[in-house]
Amino acid sequence: MTILIAYDGSDDARTAIEYAAAHVKTDEPAVVLTVWEPLLSQLTWAPVVTVGALPPEQGADSEKYGEQTEAEQISEQGAELARKAGFGTVTARAERSNGPNWAAIVDVAESLDASLIIMGSRGLSGAKSVLLGSVSDRVLHHAHRAALIVPPVREDD
Repeated sequence: MTILIAYDGSDDARTAIEYAAAHVKTDEPAVVLTVWEPLLSQLTWAPVVTVGALPPEQGADSEKYGEQTEAEQISEQGAELARKAGFGTVTARAERSNGPNWAAIVDVAESLDASLIIMGSRGLSGAKSVLLGSVSDRVLHHAHRAALIVPPVREDD
């Protein structure tokens, strides 16, 4: 089985990796997953978030302007953090979402038969969270497997 770590580059995602490495003792391999959604796809479900026009170089092919490449880099950054934190075998994975990001995380967890999903309670999807609810909350309620949702570090600690 595999541990799936959802990672978006946020401080909360980093905290989740560090917390899990300190508290989850396992020899299972880990996959660090970054889900990306093409900007034009986001506009179909959240047009109220749009302010201004798209830059001219951003057309329908999101790979041309680096969304996939950026997601791959973020995923590899998370995998490196997981290795340094103490996870053994770690693989980076970037996955294009054709719907809500939580659904992509649940689908990947299912395809990997993940024994555990690890993620921060908040991430970088602020506008999406306001419109659709928390990604971590949706994963928790839709994944039929164990999930570790790590809250943010409190400022007063």
